[in-house]
Amino acid sequence: MTEPLPAGSLDGKTALVTGSSRGVGADTVRDLAAAGANVVINFRNKAPRAEKLAREVNEKYGVQTLVVGADLTDPESVGSMMGAVNDVFGCLDLLVLNASGGMEQDLGENYAMRLNRDAQLNVLEQALPIMPRGGRVVFVTSHQAHFIRTTPTMPEYEPVALSKRAGEDALRERIPALAERGIDFVVVSADMIEGTITATLLNRLNPGAIDQRREEAGSLLNVAEFAREIARAAVDEIPADNERICGDVSSFHGTD
Repeated sequence: MTEPLPAGSLDGKTALVTGSSRGVGADTVRDLAAAGANVVINFRNKAPRAEKLAREVNEKYGVQTLVVGADLTDPESVGSMMGAVNDVFGCLDLLVLNASGGMEQDLGENYAMRLNRDAQLNVLEQALPIMPRGGRVVFVTSHQAHFIRTTPTMPEYEPVALSKRAGEDALRERIPALAERGIDFVVVSADMIEGTITATLLNRLNPGAIDQRREEAGSLLNVAEFAREIARAAVDEIPADNERICGDVSSFHGTD
């Protein structure tokens, strides 16, 4: 199992994790706070859950917290969030692009692409003015999305996978500009994650999907394990090709 970040390794740093009121995002917040980071908890529509997490990490680790509701597909909402981060902390050292979606049925046409590509770019662009040299951007994705061009995924997930890969590609195009600012970029990818809402929805639409993937891969990471990989990506040396690939990938073929 991946080791947790050393206590104090992120003292004085500020981290924003999008979509962090629950699941992988919430556990990532916990891991970053345990390492000393002040944390910005972003949610779309579940304020009580986000506020509960903020109280938890504040009491347990003594870090500063900021809870900010924002619709990431709304540039004005994102701008207000970044303004609040700047007002409270003065800068943003770590941006974790964790929020994603696209399986929802009630959020309009092309929601997957608007959230998983367009919103990711907008969040990054609006964060850059408050990110200092030495900052880092972490983009969270799945093997099903990362390898979608060479390894088909289940039909129910394909729109999400294609849009997340489009988001990854668009963000990768920013790597040279980020490097000029002294900001690192890394993609963190894993297979289906046990216990997530996405995995539960996919298993409901495609019964047995999780069991099949677990059998093919040998094992699947759970929420806490994947969150730890994301947190480590905040401080570990940037891997080759700017990607941290977690778990078995023998079922997937290439990345191009």
